[in-house]
Amino acid sequence: MAEIDVATNGVPRVRNCGAMEVHERLLRTDPRYVRARIASENAHFELTRLGLVNGRPDVTVIPTVVHVVWKTAQENIDEAQIRSQIEVLNKDFRKTNSDIGSIPGAFAALAGDARVQFTLATTDPDGNATNGITRTQTDKGSFTDDEAVKSSATGGADAWPTDRYLNLWVCSLDGGLLGYAQFPGGPAATDGVVIRNTAFGTNGTSAAPFNLGRTATHEIGHWLNLRHIWGDDGGGCNGDDFVADTPNAADANSGKPTFPHVTCSNGPNGDMFMNYMDYTDDDSMFMFTIGQVARMQACLSSDRPTIGVQDPIRPWPVVRRGARDFPVRPLQHLLLARGRQVAVDGIFGPNTEAAVKAFQTASGLASDGVVAAMTWARMIIAVSNGSTGSAVKAVQEVMKVRDPSPEAVKIDGIFGPKTEGFVRGFQQSVGLTADGIVGPITWRAMVSGMPSV
Repeated sequence: MAEIDVATNGVPRVRNCGAMEVHERLLRTDPRYVRARIASENAHFELTRLGLVNGRPDVTVIPTVVHVVWKTAQENIDEAQIRSQIEVLNKDFRKTNSDIGSIPGAFAALAGDARVQFTLATTDPDGNATNGITRTQTDKGSFTDDEAVKSSATGGADAWPTDRYLNLWVCSLDGGLLGYAQFPGGPAATDGVVIRNTAFGTNGTSAAPFNLGRTATHEIGHWLNLRHIWGDDGGGCNGDDFVADTPNAADANSGKPTFPHVTCSNGPNGDMFMNYMDYTDDDSMFMFTIGQVARMQACLSSDRPTIGVQDPIRPWPVVRRGARDFPVRPLQHLLLARGRQVAVDGIFGPNTEAAVKAFQTASGLASDGVVAAMTWARMIIAVSNGSTGSAVKAVQEVMKVRDPSPEAVKIDGIFGPKTEGFVRGFQQSVGLTADGIVGPITWRAMVSGMPSV
């Protein structure tokens, strides 16, 4: 952890992020969060195992709302400063930042385009036109990482629905804290990112050395499930950010290091201190890696399946008690694949509802018994040629409805050439990559014809 160092004018001189403190607090106090984090890492592992970590095929554009919480007039930052931050995010996440050429040659080939963009929301939760900015005057002189800024009851501003918007709060923060984020899986009311008003955007109140908008880039990386690049192990050289192409490093780097900076026997190239998930100054970080992009895309597939969805004509169906036949039979096979005992009878009755609730509880989701986007995203299992079992039967149930001819694939739980051929044909017919693998994108396209009941 970098030491807290605040200049006499109150502007931090060393980067300090509160995401891990929030993460550890939730691990101690929220059992649902613990289960959600386990489910998230398991989903990433499954997608990695089958080579499906590229996630959504196109660029995801995320509607964003900026909540400006202010006490003094100076803290009520103007729209130009806010738009300057959105511009930085779009360049950083698309690998079009002007300083991309500053990456040392040893790491240049590892830089990745996250295929994520951000736009200020144009419609509020009630369907009214908006500029994507809310302004809340507060009597609080500053905030901490205790989430008070995220609630009107504690002097802050309430979040907009976090399954539809990225919420950014901009305010004064205590001490040397520049910002913090909540990893996927935490409470919806506090889901989002908080940024200090002197580290937001590139003009107005932004102040060196954090005046290029990279604090928001860093914190949104956390929101998309990225860890600090050194693994947060206090200098032990044993930490892990769960990304293979980021070198092991002893601890956070701060300021403006020179290349190479060798720690943990990671020579000759040393630490990847120019990565957005380190602690260097804004003008010294330039990149995400290809591996980090894969992890963010896995997050969009499994943890945040409704945010910035690009294909509204193929939404996940909503299935609940009382539904019958086509929506239910594939669901019941998936429940069996996830270890829940339920009869495959096509009836969403009390037993199926109980199995859904048990699965939701174990996955850190709200246990309401309704199978909507988040539950589908957690429940599906990626399958391909050679896979067997109930998850394959779920695919075959969908195929049977889409092609009821006698020559259609049998529901035998064996993913062989015939099943693969159907999958490839279906993928091609809807404009997906015809790889024969049923991952999150193909699953959603296949079940999108199910009626919402």
